[in-house]
Amino acid sequence: MPRSKPISAIKHRKIKKAAKGFKNARRRRVKNAKQALLHQGQYAYVGRKQRKRNFRQLWIKRLNAAVREHGLTYSEFIKKLKDKKLQLNRKMLAEIAVNDEKAFSEIINKIK
Repeated sequence: MPRSKPISAIKHRKIKKAAKGFKNARRRRVKNAKQALLHQGQYAYVGRKQRKRNFRQLWIKRLNAAVREHGLTYSEFIKKLKDKKLQLNRKMLAEIAVNDEKAFSEIINKIK
């Protein structure tokens, strides 16, 4: 009857496989790999939140730059959008501002 693998070896293989792209001891040693994987999960969780924050900042910066060419500030632009009840989110407005300047200038003329 063949000898069965110890459960620890199976667990270690799983940990080492998950730590495959890490450097040095973080890849080779099980204890270090386990710690690295725990931290990796924390960084990934925080990064998913930061990505949303960073994209919103980017859209606002793009909108601010595009709106200033038309003689408004970003905050005035958003307030006028809300007053006119135009419900376009910042992502779509930034896309329009970058890719279709005519349509963006029409939006600005509509809110002025």
